[in-house]
Amino acid sequence: LMSKQNCANCNEEQASMRRSACGTLLCKMCFSAAFEADVHQTITSEQFFTDGENVVIGVSGGKDSAVVLHVLHLLNQRFNYGLNLSMLAVNEGIAGYRDDSLRSVDKQQKRYNIPLKVVSYKNLFGLEMDEVVEQVGLRNNCTYCGVFRRQALERGCEQLGSNKLVTGHNADDMAETILMNVLRGDLNRLHRCSRPVSGEAGGLVRCKPLYRCFQKEIVLYARFNNLDYFSTDCVYAPNSYRAHVRDFVKRLELIRPLAILDVLRSGQAMALQATDRCRASTVRSRCSLCGFVSSGSICHACRLLKNLHTSTMVDEPPPIEDTPSNTVGTGRCLCTPTDL
Repeated sequence: LMSKQNCANCNEEQASMRRSACGTLLCKMCFSAAFEADVHQTITSEQFFTDGENVVIGVSGGKDSAVVLHVLHLLNQRFNYGLNLSMLAVNEGIAGYRDDSLRSVDKQQKRYNIPLKVVSYKNLFGLEMDEVVEQVGLRNNCTYCGVFRRQALERGCEQLGSNKLVTGHNADDMAETILMNVLRGDLNRLHRCSRPVSGEAGGLVRCKPLYRCFQKEIVLYARFNNLDYFSTDCVYAPNSYRAHVRDFVKRLELIRPLAILDVLRSGQAMALQATDRCRASTVRSRCSLCGFVSSGSICHACRLLKNLHTSTMVDEPPPIEDTPSNTVGTGRCLCTPTDL
């Protein structure tokens, strides 16, 4: 427990938290200001946006997307970014989970009065995630969901007339993804997942303003600012590969508190060495079945759908698995692709 001490910044209010990276004790107000300044610094130093851009914020109802939505809406007004913001949610079709989380998304939409679009697996792919699990079981379901969600977000952005997507991925998420790709020896995804902004000219650009923010600080920011978010994990999450990597990262933190930053720096260093090779090996074309952007003749979503429709699922689908979280309920699932 933290002893009663005054905030190191204002020296007036009682400290409510200790910052993960530097150990500074801050009160609620000073921490919130510092957190927002960190996100603003990431946005400006990485040159995420230009004035007048249409920017889509991916929302799930969970705490990460709730925080990135709140902070970006705030900073857009405070620093006059000039962004036209909209919200995009994906309904995977998971009974008792996504339908509840979308209610939190509706509350957020009313709070910020930002346009909201919801795309669904049922409309895009002809089936819901619950139906997929009935066929493939619990071993590889996160792989299917991750591939479908990635394309759903891309299609949603296209429908909204935007080529820039903001997501709530944080430092913990990034460290997990880097480790997963290192363990797989996947240099292409390591190259993409190690940066706060990724994408190609003419394609969808993904920005991660919370890239340098720790999970625990995001939770505190949400609580200190009374943000509404959904805190139940996906019912299929415990079976994911990422869940095991996440537990490993948490154990590393017990030994070395800054282990997450170590992994981020290491991932960036390895990605720099692989940059030329990755650029040479990445060729974007159009899927011959659905016509959507693909790195091969048939996109991953169509390959998986073909497997489902012919009932010839392989034991190991294309290795494009999950996404993060932490040891408490966050309203996040674990099935975002490993290139984030």
